[in-house]
Amino acid sequence: MKLSDFHYDLPDELIARYPVAERSHSRLMRMDTAGHISHHHFYDVIDFLRPHDLLVLNNTKVLKARLLGKKSSGGAVELLLERLIDDSHCLMHAKSNKPIKPGLQVFISDEIIFEAIENQNGLWLFKFTAAISLEDILENHGHVPLPPYFRREDEIADVTRYQTVFALNPGAVAAPTAGLHFDEALLEKIKTKGIDVQYLTLHVGAGTFKPVKVEDVTNHVMHEEHYEITPELVTAIQETKKKGGRIVACGTTVTRALETWARLDNQTAIRGSTKIFIYPGIPFKCVDVLITNFHLPDSTLMMLVSAFAGTSHILKAYQTAIENRYRFFSFGDAMILGAVDISRY
Repeated sequence: MKLSDFHYDLPDELIARYPVAERSHSRLMRMDTAGHISHHHFYDVIDFLRPHDLLVLNNTKVLKARLLGKKSSGGAVELLLERLIDDSHCLMHAKSNKPIKPGLQVFISDEIIFEAIENQNGLWLFKFTAAISLEDILENHGHVPLPPYFRREDEIADVTRYQTVFALNPGAVAAPTAGLHFDEALLEKIKTKGIDVQYLTLHVGAGTFKPVKVEDVTNHVMHEEHYEITPELVTAIQETKKKGGRIVACGTTVTRALETWARLDNQTAIRGSTKIFIYPGIPFKCVDVLITNFHLPDSTLMMLVSAFAGTSHILKAYQTAIENRYRFFSFGDAMILGAVDISRY
């Protein structure tokens, strides 16, 4: 299985650098398991969900995780939080015009100082000194960590629009973007139809943008992300299966968490971490229907959706999306896959 198997060419103008005015008014491509495609708006997603289905959403909250600081010499340093270790240490991505070295101090303000301790597999362990918590540092001094392909600085509107309406648990440095299409009115309509809506938490890390650099994709090493599945969700999954309903995963983050949990010997509530890598040939043990955005070529997310719907079907869908001028990536349009006749489960 080669990296080139998951490549497609995307015109730059189809990259959505800003969201549509109304969340649920983005476009929705529906593709069933036979590869048949139809075109809709996202608010039509309710038509493809059935009573007794379970819709699972990721309620992680995006932190203002990008910090712009300076060295004592005045040189600029950009820090991007990966995860908090304890009350005074965190792992960060760090960029500077000169290599970062242990002992380097990065000043966010006169009172907020980050000191580089050591490099840990490409991430830097920093000790921070401040009178406030890291969460408050980020809230007061941080920037929304927009994906690099946006090629623009964050703006005030991004604080709310690069965040789902159900965001609850702070910890992500990238949004679970399939969830960005839901608004409160649509969620209420879905519940009224008899569809259960439950939540898990997977804190999306910056590693989600890590490129695959090996030609044999099975040799790629996935990044680690922390997740939590609650007792309420475990019960809902069990009840849905008993009633013959389907597990509808909103996004690849939900899919990764559920498929990790489904592979555990003891399928109870859990807080853990996952490095699961799903590519064609890896079976799905929990998810029946997938709602997802359009992903970068050659990416692990492209491989995941190819595993779910078939590589040839996905490449056909992406080409159709390009021809029909769909908007791609985080602020782009969405797909719903396998919504009819999920016979392979």
